[in-house]
Amino acid sequence: MRMVDIIQKKRNGKELSDEEINFFINGYTNDEIPDYQVSALMMAIYFQGMTPTETATLTQAMVNSGETIDLSAIKGHKVDKHSTGGVGDKVTFIVAPLVASAGVPVAKMSGRGLGHTGGTLDKLESIEGFNIEMTKEKFINNVNTYKLAVAGQTGNLAPADKKLYSLRDVTATVDSIPLIAGSIMSKKLASGADSIVLDVKTGSGAFMKTLEDSVALAEEMVNIGKNLGKNTVAVISDMNQPLGFEVGNANEIKEAVEILQGKNVEDLRRLSLELSSHMTVLAGVFNSYEEAYKGLEDNLKNGKAFECFRNLIKAQDGNVQMIDDLSQLPDSKYHVEVLSDSDGYVSEIDAESIGLAAMYLGAGRATKDDQINHGVGISLKKKIGDSVKAGEILVVLHSDADNPSDSINKVKEAYTITDQKVEPNTLIYNVIK
Repeated sequence: MRMVDIIQKKRNGKELSDEEINFFINGYTNDEIPDYQVSALMMAIYFQGMTPTETATLTQAMVNSGETIDLSAIKGHKVDKHSTGGVGDKVTFIVAPLVASAGVPVAKMSGRGLGHTGGTLDKLESIEGFNIEMTKEKFINNVNTYKLAVAGQTGNLAPADKKLYSLRDVTATVDSIPLIAGSIMSKKLASGADSIVLDVKTGSGAFMKTLEDSVALAEEMVNIGKNLGKNTVAVISDMNQPLGFEVGNANEIKEAVEILQGKNVEDLRRLSLELSSHMTVLAGVFNSYEEAYKGLEDNLKNGKAFECFRNLIKAQDGNVQMIDDLSQLPDSKYHVEVLSDSDGYVSEIDAESIGLAAMYLGAGRATKDDQINHGVGISLKKKIGDSVKAGEILVVLHSDADNPSDSINKVKEAYTITDQKVEPNTLIYNVIK
């Protein structure tokens, strides 16, 4: 079998066989096929696409290229959640304890952030002492005991995906839906969950900017799950403005804990219950979405979900006092108000610009070597649909500099104020099963 024949076949729009896909993934992972040939194949896939069968085979081949995590020692049906990323997305800190409170084991493998804010692990490390390093035995024991654990991803999951992504990044083939879907699902499938719920973001602060592309990606990933024997549900949610009111690390933990303690931040609470409901139905704990939503809503009100989050922090050596008294979380030196220049209504908030403003403060990483500042971030005071007067506060920047001009300018770019009142955005556009 020759790589040049595989390239030519895909270039001409034909379907690759399982053998051909496995040949190219194995050869590239083992450094037997050069970058230039794989680049050519990636470009052919970008233009010609892949069938659902091809995409599923590609995903499985990437799973098989490295280690897979065996979670069979964990009792119960394991359900994982993945978000395609957004601004202010602290849903994991609400969803994971909510699902655990219903008796469903959550064995969460998470990563660090590269971009506007830290990743799940960075945010959790806002809590003094929280430890993401643990043996496999302790990880499994924590899930069996508390129904919840969060650890760093192993470096050997889907190594073919890491190589392919690095190449796609420099060959303008990142935004190919089959390749994106295969990349995401290969890591989820290698992580050992029995079922998967996907939060596919759409809008200005999302990887997929249009609803059409978000639906296509969601359908592709759900098809991969079905083809590879994993029940998968995708929820398409709005990212045309930040989720909730907080963007950063410690302040996102704070907002998530407040939800767990009963505060009603409507979009954040609603999306968390939506995702949790689908997860617990897949796990067989509830018979229907409606039953799940009500049961989980009860667990927010009665404190069971909050107790599960406290157990997580305590079991992984975190300072639980910081959760009980949120004022102990890291904070910044200055709190800089950004004011509206005009009267009117907030019609748009460019989520990506808010994310960049947070990164300029130190809440995220421009490069892998950058250090996260857990205490800085952004608190939104106005969201889409809100009325505003000139001189009223739009956001508060939590900064270690007294005049963070780059972030101030980015926030002012992000907000659009109009004379006409607008309706708040739709939060959940679609659910694909």
